[in-house]
Amino acid sequence: MTARPALTVYYDAACPRCRRDRRRYERLAGDRAVTWLDVSRHGERLRARGIAPRDALLSLHVEDARGDLHEGLDAYILLMRRVPVLRPLAAVIGWPLIKPALAGWYRRSVRRRLRRQGRL
Repeated sequence: MTARPALTVYYDAACPRCRRDRRRYERLAGDRAVTWLDVSRHGERLRARGIAPRDALLSLHVEDARGDLHEGLDAYILLMRRVPVLRPLAAVIGWPLIKPALAGWYRRSVRRRLRRQGRL
C-alpha cells in the first residue's frame, strides 16, 4: 500500500461544527498525512497563497501535495475521496445537478453562521 500524498487543510477552528467535522474526519481517515491549519492563525501563509482571510473564512481550502489549491466543495470532495467509506458520497456530491445546489446551500449556511457569530 502506498502512502497518500500530504494535504494541508485551512479551516475555521473557531467554528464548533468545523472542529467536530475535523475530529470525525480524523477518526474515519486515520490519516496522519493531513495538516490542519486555523485560518485565523495563518493569515500570512494564506495571503502568500493568494487567499484573502475573509475568503478563507467563507470556504474550506485544501492544498494538495503539488501545491494546488482546492476550494469549497472541491476541497471537501478531495478530502472525502481519501476515506473509503466517504468515497460514494464524494462521487454523489460531484454530480452536475447536485454540486451547484449543494455549493449554494454551503455558501449560505457559512455566511449565516459567521453573521450570527459577528465575524462577517
